Amino acid sequence: MFTLGSAAVGVAGDFFQQSAEAAHQLGRRAVLLVGSDPRNQPKAGLPPGVMVVPYAPHAAVFPRGCLIVHQGGIGTTAEAMRAGRPMLVVHYSHDQPDHAARLSRLGVARGVPREKYNTFVAAREIQTLLQDKSYAERAAEIGARVRSETGVTRACDLLSRLLSETHSEETAVQITA
Repeated sequence: MFTLGSAAVGVAGDFFQQSAEAAHQLGRRAVLLVGSDPRNQPKAGLPPGVMVVPYAPHAAVFPRGCLIVHQGGIGTTAEAMRAGRPMLVVHYSHDQPDHAARLSRLGVARGVPREKYNTFVAAREIQTLLQDKSYAERAAEIGARVRSETGVTRACDLLSRLLSETHSEETAVQITA
């Protein structure tokens, strides 16, 4: 799976062409989520086994891939972690380099700055991520943990408790006043 999320897809450059060629060199199938900009379509045609679609829900497609190559935005990162797949983070700017570093420390990803990403680098990094089984094992562990979280329920419970405590303190102040 190759995607640039919702922001970096607007400045994709040759990312998708390089990605298609890397997948072909590795003899791997690939899905390129290119967005709606026609400039993101690979120019040299598609190698066998490489598919281009403008959009697909990350939650639906990420778990079906063996690896996710993305820009490291927070939404894409969260969905990739939830999928439990190793990642190659091709970071562009803002918080993305930090996310790449954190994912690398977790043992679920490797990072490459966008300006260094090309067919050779992509193929090398993807090969490393696929051959070293520790990335897949660690990603599966993290994915299971993320999927088991009930963030909204937990946040609502904490807010309810806080509101109850605040209300109880206000009532106590009124009674003693």
